[in-house]
Amino acid sequence: MSITHSIDLIPLGIHLQVDDGGSLETALAEHGVEFPCGGAGICRGCRVRVLEGRLPVTPEMEEAFTPAELAAGWRLACRARAGGPLRLEIAQWASPVLTDDSRLVFEPGEGCAIAIDVGTTTLVAQMIDRSTGAVVAVETALNPQIVHGADVMSRIQFAVSGGGARLAGLIREALGRMLAGMPRRESVRAVMLAGNTVMHHLFCGLEVGPLAGAPFETPHSGERFFTPRELGWDLPDSASVRFLPCLGSFVGSDILAGILATGIHEHAGLAALIDLGTNGEIVVGGAGKLLCASTAAGPAFEAGGIRMGMRAASGAIAHVGVRNGSLECRVLGGAAPRGICGSGLVDAAAAGLATGAILPSGRIAGGAAELRLDPPVYLTQADLRELQLAKGAVAAGVRILAARWNARPSDLDAVWLAGAFGNYLNLTSARRIGLLESHLSRVAPAGNTALRGVKMLLLAPARAEQWISGIRSRVEHAPLASDPAFQDVFVDCLAFPDQTEA
Repeated sequence: MSITHSIDLIPLGIHLQVDDGGSLETALAEHGVEFPCGGAGICRGCRVRVLEGRLPVTPEMEEAFTPAELAAGWRLACRARAGGPLRLEIAQWASPVLTDDSRLVFEPGEGCAIAIDVGTTTLVAQMIDRSTGAVVAVETALNPQIVHGADVMSRIQFAVSGGGARLAGLIREALGRMLAGMPRRESVRAVMLAGNTVMHHLFCGLEVGPLAGAPFETPHSGERFFTPRELGWDLPDSASVRFLPCLGSFVGSDILAGILATGIHEHAGLAALIDLGTNGEIVVGGAGKLLCASTAAGPAFEAGGIRMGMRAASGAIAHVGVRNGSLECRVLGGAAPRGICGSGLVDAAAAGLATGAILPSGRIAGGAAELRLDPPVYLTQADLRELQLAKGAVAAGVRILAARWNARPSDLDAVWLAGAFGNYLNLTSARRIGLLESHLSRVAPAGNTALRGVKMLLLAPARAEQWISGIRSRVEHAPLASDPAFQDVFVDCLAFPDQTEA
């Protein structure tokens, strides 16, 4: 009787049986997994991560992956054969999480340190060798708190209703599992975390009630220290764990780190740093003084609240253009379309405006109930309203802060877009829908500035405190909710521009 092994594919939710010694390439190809190089073992496109079970490392895998990646369980499906039960994460269906590969100046030190970006949607941890400044391990995951709300206000309400301990436990346990997958944990000397104010409070177990209503101020924005034992993390007891301080009610340490990473605090002219996430955080200023604020953009930029919205994974419409007067969609992974991600949403609105399928008011032309993209994917009128609310909130925030400097968004001589959405966003489309009002030649994606800034602090401990205190002394929090002009400016920013010069 032949022997078969059970294999679970995550996040597809597929369970299959494979003969003992059977090729994973054959089995996975039947379920839509692609092998871009034809199974030659040279492209990493078919990589899978072993969550449970065992897949031996082959010479081709040693060529394809770093030792840290192999230790984390990454394998080439085209070079693997079933030898027991397996639970595999399929990378082609994994949501991309923005990490950071920047080469940074460092002060040689002993041991390792871990930088963590605690995002509302995603989590990233990088271990760095303090003697070389090199990244030796990377772990990413979705923030498990998302089951209690995609945006920060939903989580605040859940916490206020008695779920604060639950949210703290979820994030601490998730990060603990990520760190447990890293090598050289015995050499870790320090862990530093950054995140927005709500993530800071929820991780630290602080009361978020003050953030639930006006004036949205909190007395708990300072830095917090922990021991690994308090958090249940498998790290040396001597390792310090520090969550960096916030800058304002909804402007967190992710922006403090982002300011350091971009150098906006030393910029000679007037510049902006914009984090286009569920909690839009904005900084405008330059050398000497910075104004910061947050705006409730909501989850639309990550396709949250969109009828057929999904993360940027295989099957997601990520780009939409116009060809011969019709909308043309590009789907990630070459798969059949099954939804639309944030970048695709912005492109679709811009393309719809270009063809006249969407009116400047945001209405779908002809009173249609939906805008067909690539069947079965479509946008509803409610989807476009969600996008208008999100882009209107960000655009209004930039206008208000620029006005404090007697300037307009077009006067900014540099604009850095932080975060995953800003990294993948089509800037021309963003300007077409009115999300960005600055000259595109001055706008640049800046990547994961929160993670990069934290690494800069960990790699330069002698200067870290001076950097932190220096930035905090230059930043003034400017709450948008209390600005008498905000509501009028926000309403003015809701409509799509009739025409915008690219």
